[in-house]
Amino acid sequence: MREVKDSGIEWVGSIPTHWRIHPVYYYFGEGKNKNRLGQENNLLSLSYGKIVRKDINSSDGLLPESFNTYNIVEADDIIIRPTDLQNDKRSLRTGLVHERGIITSAYICLRPIKKIDSRFFNYQLHAYDVIKVFYNMGNGVRQGLNFSEFSRLLVFEPPINEQKKIADYLDFKCAEIDALISDIQAQIDTLEQYKRSVITEAVTKGLNPDAEMKDSGIEWVGRIPANWIVHPIYTYFAERKNKNRFGMEDNLLSLSYGKIIRKDINTSDGLLPESFNTYNIVEAGDIIIRPTDLQNDKRSLRTGLVKEHGIITSAYIDLCPIKKVDSRYFHFLLHAYDVMKVFYNMGNGVRQGLNYSEFSSLMVFEPPYDEQVLIANFLDAKCVEIDAIIGQKKEQLSTLESYEKSLIYEYVTGKKEVPTA
Repeated sequence: MREVKDSGIEWVGSIPTHWRIHPVYYYFGEGKNKNRLGQENNLLSLSYGKIVRKDINSSDGLLPESFNTYNIVEADDIIIRPTDLQNDKRSLRTGLVHERGIITSAYICLRPIKKIDSRFFNYQLHAYDVIKVFYNMGNGVRQGLNFSEFSRLLVFEPPINEQKKIADYLDFKCAEIDALISDIQAQIDTLEQYKRSVITEAVTKGLNPDAEMKDSGIEWVGRIPANWIVHPIYTYFAERKNKNRFGMEDNLLSLSYGKIIRKDINTSDGLLPESFNTYNIVEAGDIIIRPTDLQNDKRSLRTGLVKEHGIITSAYIDLCPIKKVDSRYFHFLLHAYDVMKVFYNMGNGVRQGLNYSEFSSLMVFEPPYDEQVLIANFLDAKCVEIDAIIGQKKEQLSTLESYEKSLIYEYVTGKKEVPTA
């Protein structure tokens, strides 16, 4: 058992006696080398705690016309994303650079000025990140930090050979864990794809494999059952615009990952308005569409089925049934349209948003009412079954991710020693 001393930092406790404690600026300067002439084009990005390459010619995401203001970074630099600290408490904010390239100057670039192993310090700052140390800096009120502020953060320095030993061990262990995480995530992706295919098949082909078919007139759909009718959305749904004018309703709802969920109206987590008087009152059986930011965000699920009386932002379209329909069926159908990116082709693919008048011209399929109910019941049961398996897989992911975080924390704070071979 090695000797320990108090680190003087409450959330760390004791560290090995021979480890030193200094501010970040003792080990790192700020890398500020602008790509002024645009000579570097190896575009890098901080993504999920990793520094990854990004296609400089890609149209996926917002990229500037010029990269002359970007910073040139080098292998062993550590990147910190110090922005939006109060609103975004989930993103991983640190990453180790493995190659020369350029990255947005909105990030802090820590460049080693002493003989250290940057991998060890990156793991240490990652541990700080996941236990939310950065959010307490600047008295918890500032949205961002600069190098001068960040560099006063205290860090621990084992001898260089011990830094390397810890970094080597964590590289090995994290690679093992990350491989398991990647495998489970691939299984989740396969299940999600299977779920999408089951929904699309049911809402466009029905449940009877022997049904007589006809051409739908829609290229990506092909043939549909002969007894189904094709009409625009406005045949079945009007737009509900019932404002919460006097603030009498307080059951706040939100569209999250394709589901309408309750949200605490008194929470400070996320941006909420001072008043909910402009929010729409919605009813069970309504379908919510998020028609905004169509070109920049092609990943979010944009449809949700309302299951209770409540209020939701008026930035969304609220489809209210005006005929005898099973809203569950039409929600599944619009979900299928959503995942096949049909909405992005509306408005000639150039508009960032759609209104009800534009959206309601979209053609949809109407099976007989009894068949709508059968399809919706089938998909409800099937989705519950698939979601249960996905839920189990996500629990496994969560367990592995928690284990990886605790492993990193224990070794970079000296709570555990690297085992001898």
